[in-house]
Amino acid sequence: MDRIKERLQALRVEADENAAKAEEYKGKVKSLESENMQKEQEITSLSHKNQVLESEVEKLEGSVKNYKDEATAGAASSTQNESMQRKIQVLEEEAEESDRTIRELNEKLRQTDVKSGHFERKVQALEQARDQWEAKYEEMAKKFDEAKKELDQFAADLGNI
Repeated sequence: MDRIKERLQALRVEADENAAKAEEYKGKVKSLESENMQKEQEITSLSHKNQVLESEVEKLEGSVKNYKDEATAGAASSTQNESMQRKIQVLEEEAEESDRTIRELNEKLRQTDVKSGHFERKVQALEQARDQWEAKYEEMAKKFDEAKKELDQFAADLGNI
């Protein structure tokens, strides 16, 4: 009888621990989903910034062409041309850096997706294990009630003897 109570208590503790783990993993999944959403927003922002920079580069390249045409007309425009070339170079470097950042963020997003899928599978496995333990607990509770009834009947029979 004590063994059954101890076993039931152990099953209850284990079921509680599994439920706590499931909640913990649900929290982790939510956290990863939130992180994933932030990364997607950051990627969107960087993509927009990259488009703006590319647009500026195109505008500046057009300006550089105009300045080159003007440079042939006068030596004074050569300094402006050099300045525009430097600006273009800086913008191109910024665009390249943005591209690298986007690639890195895409890789991080992919890794986050993989981790999220992994944790979702873990949560599902824990939920299944919890359900199995709950079913075992209910089965053991029924057996305990049946054993108790048999013991009470046996005690009553002994009392009648």
